[in-house]
Amino acid sequence: MNIDLHTHGKLSKKSDFSVEYFREMVSEAMANGLQALALTEHFNTSNFFGMYETLDRLYPYNGHYYEADGLRIFPGMEVDIAETGHILLIGLKEDILSVRSALEGHTREGEFIPFEELLDLADRHGLWKIGAHPFRTSTPLHHLEPQLLARLDAFDMNAKDIYMQGADTYRALIQPFAHRLGVPVIAGSDSHQCLQYGSVVNRLELDCSTVEELKAAVNRRQYSIEVSPCLHTKVKGSIMMKKLLKQMHGEAPSRDEEAEYSA
Repeated sequence: MNIDLHTHGKLSKKSDFSVEYFREMVSEAMANGLQALALTEHFNTSNFFGMYETLDRLYPYNGHYYEADGLRIFPGMEVDIAETGHILLIGLKEDILSVRSALEGHTREGEFIPFEELLDLADRHGLWKIGAHPFRTSTPLHHLEPQLLARLDAFDMNAKDIYMQGADTYRALIQPFAHRLGVPVIAGSDSHQCLQYGSVVNRLELDCSTVEELKAAVNRRQYSIEVSPCLHTKVKGSIMMKKLLKQMHGEAPSRDEEAEYSA
């Protein structure tokens, strides 16, 4: 089973959720050999709850994932923490929405939830906790307390960071770091644009129908990470297309995007 564990359903936080755009994302994910993905949209994106309401109208949900024209979509979100850094949470839709409601007072910079409080909140709802791009310059995680980092279920080997830093350099950073903490490493494309799918893929040794099964397979190391030989082209093409589409919608690039454009 091939799955991408860090994906986005919208072009940007400010953009509306577009059914046409998302259907294209689903189609391209499958064209790139994916059977499943985790939808980890930013928790403070515009109309977060409306996105899931639209998905409910578009696709059947079986209690664990959406069946999107043959692609399994596991609910999730990406959360900013007070200490700087992003945490991916993946689980049952009702738990994702419940945690998002609890974060209503923490959606703005300067008000983000402390890391330990988010870990406790996620654990109470049985969510899978993944440290996103732990060595990204703008939103690192490696500086946080080791005892808290060890409570994470995985770290994200992120396609954008491989693109920015190089595969060998990034592996040399993330693998010893994760090993010291006893935490596995998974792959996430971090795609906001469909060209990026397939840049990195988790190849599981078995078919998984629940987040608990996914988590168990990762904990048992019953998977491998494949980095596409076309990663640089895929990510660069996605960055350029995202820049063009944002310009068409009158959106300015973020600080991270400015760095990506110059890479």
